[in-house]
Amino acid sequence: MSAALGLKARPIANGTTNPEAEDDSDISALINRLTAEVNQIAVDKTKSIQQITNQMKMLALNALIESSRAGAQGAGFAVVAQEVRGVGQQVETIARELETQLTKRTGELVSSIERMSQRSRGERMVDMSLNAIELIDRNLYERTCDVRWWATDSAVVDCAASPSAGAVTHASERLAVILGAYTVYLDLWLCDLDGNVIANGRADRFRVVGQNVANTEWFREAKTLRSGDDYVAGDVESQPLLGNAQVATYCASVRAGGQAHGAPIGVLAIHFDWEPQARAIVQGVRVGDSDKARVLLVDSHFRVIAASDGQGILSERLTLAANGQRSGFYHDRTGALVAFHATPGYETYRGLGWYGVIICGA
Repeated sequence: MSAALGLKARPIANGTTNPEAEDDSDISALINRLTAEVNQIAVDKTKSIQQITNQMKMLALNALIESSRAGAQGAGFAVVAQEVRGVGQQVETIARELETQLTKRTGELVSSIERMSQRSRGERMVDMSLNAIELIDRNLYERTCDVRWWATDSAVVDCAASPSAGAVTHASERLAVILGAYTVYLDLWLCDLDGNVIANGRADRFRVVGQNVANTEWFREAKTLRSGDDYVAGDVESQPLLGNAQVATYCASVRAGGQAHGAPIGVLAIHFDWEPQARAIVQGVRVGDSDKARVLLVDSHFRVIAASDGQGILSERLTLAANGQRSGFYHDRTGALVAFHATPGYETYRGLGWYGVIICGA
């Protein structure tokens, strides 16, 4: 596989950077704006009604004063003025109740729409978190297929069985040919059962032949594999023998005759060039600029193994409040939205308990 990934993210989200286009497509924002406008209209109109009723009350008061001056002749007019005054008071009460009820209802509607908008945004980020972790799972599934296949290569099997100078040269040449076609790897190592590297594909670049890797976790696990159908998927690490490059190491046992159930005679370790491949995935997640998002991949210990901002890789540990859930979203103490999804695995690749995580600024 010569391309960096050969995989494309699903177009889950619109990553446009045009604020007007985002507003036009965001129905919840549109409803929110219209509700606020209705609320303002209601407030303005009730104030107008109150002004009119105040004028009615003032006219009624003036009429009462004039009727009292007219004496007995103005008594009938005084009754009418009193009624007008009462009607004005009723209209004012209704207007105030209308304003109170409308502003309460529109306020509740705005709050409801805001909650719906936040939920929609959270679910969208969860989907994109899943998209990111699925992409890396599919990619790493291919790595498990590669290592089991190449461990049966005749040049690799013959060298592991009898590491003569000629066999080592032939195996190294064969591994170099593989590396020429599969550019996602830094190097391929053939090790004997004592952990000694006896051949590698980039001997001109990495002088690892003769180095002993028996103390590495991935080698110890590889020695316990039950058949050639099994594999080891190591955690992402900085590999000193590869210039401290970030690698994900995959291993399979080399077995006699290249048979799945033959006796183990060596270990093939392939070092996936992690950093550029993972960076392409996390930076390819289509979040909008307004989300101020940081896209992460974290391992089962919540250690950051990839970050769209390039910060904290292999050194930062994320405090993820998953609460036993495989996916979800929440707001942290700063108000930032945190969305996550655990690895679902891909076909025979079960995944390593990793998470895709997206953190959106408050």
